[in-house]
Amino acid sequence: MTLPTILVFDSGLGGLTVLRETVKARPDAHFVYVADDAFFPYGGHSEAALIERTVPLMGKLIEEHRPDLIVIACNTASTLVLAELRAQYTVPFVGTVPAIKPACAASLTKRVSVLGTQATVSREYTRALIRQFANGSEVTLVGSARLASLAEAELNGDTVTDAAITAEIVPCFVETGGARTDTVVLACTHYPLLLDRLTRLSPWPVTFVDPAPAIARRVLDLLGPATGRPQPLPSAFRLTSGRAPSERLSGALAQFGLGELRKAGNSPRIDTPELSA
Repeated sequence: MTLPTILVFDSGLGGLTVLRETVKARPDAHFVYVADDAFFPYGGHSEAALIERTVPLMGKLIEEHRPDLIVIACNTASTLVLAELRAQYTVPFVGTVPAIKPACAASLTKRVSVLGTQATVSREYTRALIRQFANGSEVTLVGSARLASLAEAELNGDTVTDAAITAEIVPCFVETGGARTDTVVLACTHYPLLLDRLTRLSPWPVTFVDPAPAIARRVLDLLGPATGRPQPLPSAFRLTSGRAPSERLSGALAQFGLGELRKAGNSPRIDTPELSA
């Protein structure tokens, strides 16, 4: 049996949290991780610009890597571009959406916050999920302008202060009618990179809901369970800018399932028309 190639795609490094769970589910697969750092952050671009950027870029990646399945490990890209990708390409895609349904179902206080990029929380798609799945919960939408970039900076070895993180998460903690927020949906795959610090800096204990395990389960639904092969194939890590990963990032990649790397830090820049113009 031919082992599958799974391509995990994100605007930056947040998708590594999804990759980690997917590797646990299919440790026998060949994984390709692509971070579109040349266009990061996606939340700063219009829907039209993201489609113009992402659709041809995905075509190049499919042609080069021949994946059996692609995980779009980015809430913004999933809500804005996924339908167009599925219309253009026959490869199965697994998207990432805010885990509002399980969060509202699990909340005991019925006070839930959704922490995402400004683009994600402003989308009608997100609001529709709340209308459909709030289950009687009061849901607070919190759009963070900086948290994804702070997560990237920390993973690359830069100093990120507690104050900077606290300023981004404080609006999630709401107390109304004598009930406090008890559940926070992490609606950006970058945010679990900071989970230890989010937990420590929270003004009171909450459950942070990470979408990565659900994504990994969906990959298993589509590809089936692991074959039992004892050693995974070498992995590939690519930055679309072509730059080499920082020393700190290179050392951290193994923690996310990218153990034996091929071409790490040596990939050419991946140009699409708007970048090469």
